Amino acid sequence: MNVTNEYNGIFSSVDLAIKASMKANELLLNAYSINDRNKLIKMIRKLTKKLAMQLAQMTVEETGMGNVTDKIKKHYLVANKTPGCEILKPLCFSGDCGLTLIERAPFGVIAAITPSTNATETILCNSIGMLAGGNTVVFNVHPAAKKVSLFLINMLNKVILDLGGPPNLIVMIDDPNIISANELMLHRDVALIVVTGGPAVVKAAMSSGKRAICGGPGNPPVVVDQSANLKLAASSIISGSSLDNNIVCIAEKEIFCMSNVADTLKEYMKHVGAVELTKYEIRKLEKLILNNNISVNKNWIGKDAYLIAKAIGKSISVKNKILLCEVDSEKHPFIINEMLMPVLPLLRVSNIDDAMNIAVMSEHGYKHTASIYSQDISILHKMSCMLDCSIFVKNGSNYNGLGMNGEGYTSFTIASPTGEGITTALSFTRERRCVLKDYFRVV
Repeated sequence: MNVTNEYNGIFSSVDLAIKASMKANELLLNAYSINDRNKLIKMIRKLTKKLAMQLAQMTVEETGMGNVTDKIKKHYLVANKTPGCEILKPLCFSGDCGLTLIERAPFGVIAAITPSTNATETILCNSIGMLAGGNTVVFNVHPAAKKVSLFLINMLNKVILDLGGPPNLIVMIDDPNIISANELMLHRDVALIVVTGGPAVVKAAMSSGKRAICGGPGNPPVVVDQSANLKLAASSIISGSSLDNNIVCIAEKEIFCMSNVADTLKEYMKHVGAVELTKYEIRKLEKLILNNNISVNKNWIGKDAYLIAKAIGKSISVKNKILLCEVDSEKHPFIINEMLMPVLPLLRVSNIDDAMNIAVMSEHGYKHTASIYSQDISILHKMSCMLDCSIFVKNGSNYNGLGMNGEGYTSFTIASPTGEGITTALSFTRERRCVLKDYFRVV
C-alpha cells in the first residue's frame, strides 16, 4: 500500500495527514449538504455490516484479544445504533425582541486516539458521529491494531469516493505511536481531541491546552441484593461480563453479593456458563495473570476462558465463558484492577450499604459504568446516586446500557473524565447562535 496515496486516507506523517484532512474539511463544508452527509453515513453503515466478519477475524488475529462472534455483534451495534445527522436538532426562540436560532457547527479537523480493545468499532462510530457534525478526522490508532485499522480506513475512503464524496474525510497515520499521538494532539490545526484509551493518553489530551473529549478506563461493579431475581442476575451478568472476553470497558468486572443469596447466585451462574475456581486454583490464577500478584499481566487480556484455565492446569469446555472466583477482600487485585479478561471476582457482603460503599471504592471514581440487581426501588435509586456513572444499569446486562438489546443509541467512546458520557455527533459540534433583533415574531 502506498502510504501517501492521495485517495486512500493513509499518510506517513502527521503534517501530511492534517493537510489532507483540512482540504477535505473545506470541501465537505462548502460543497456537500447535510443530505450528502447522510448518504455518506448510510454507506458507512452498509460497509460496516458487509465487513463485520472480516474485521472481527482480522482484529482477533492481530490483537489476540476477544472473539469473532462478539466482535461481529459489536460492529452491527455500531452500524445500527450510532446516531448520525438526525441527532443535530436546531433550537429556535422567538418573542417580543425578535428571533434567535441555535444550531450545531463543526469544530473542523479532529484528532482521534483509539484503543486496541475496540479498535475498528471505535473508528467506525467516531467517524459516523464526526462526519455527521461536519468534521473530518485524523486517527492515531493503537499500534497493536494497526493492520486492521489501515485496512478499514482504506475501505472507508474507497466507498466514500465511489459515492462521489471527497477524499480523506477519514485518515490515519500509517505508523502510529506515542510520538505521533502527541504530535497530532498538539498540532496547531487540530481543533478538537477525542481520546478513547487509558489514563496516560487521557492525561496527555487533557493537558494539551485544547478542547478534549476523553473516554477513559472503567471498572464496573455489579451489586446483587437479597430481593434480586437471581436467575436473571446470573444469566445477565455472565452474558455481559463475557462479551468479547470482557475487554469492553462497560462489561461487568466484579460482583458484590449479599451473603445470604451468594451460594444460590453462584449455582445459577454455573448453569449459564461460569466455572467456579477453588481457592487453590485462584492462587495459581493470581500467579498467572498478575505481575507480582499486583497488576494485570497484559499477555492474558482478552483471552478465552478455556485458554486461561488450561494455563493453570484446569480443563474446561470452550462453552464456559467465565472463570468465577470468590475472593475474601475488597482489596483483592481481581477487584481493584480492570482485568479485561473473563475472570470475574465475587465478594460476599453482609448488608446492602456495605455493598454499595465497596462498589464506589472499586469503581475508583471513574464515573464510567455500574449496575445492580434488586427489586427495591429505594436501593436502585440510592446506588445510582452514589455511583454517579455515565452508564447505570438496573436489572440487566451492562451492554444494555450501550443500546445492545437495550434502548437508546450507542458509542464506543464513553467520555466520563470530561463529562460528555456516551458521545454522539452532538459531542463533536459546537453551539452557534444567530440573532435577528425585533423581527420575525409573527404573533
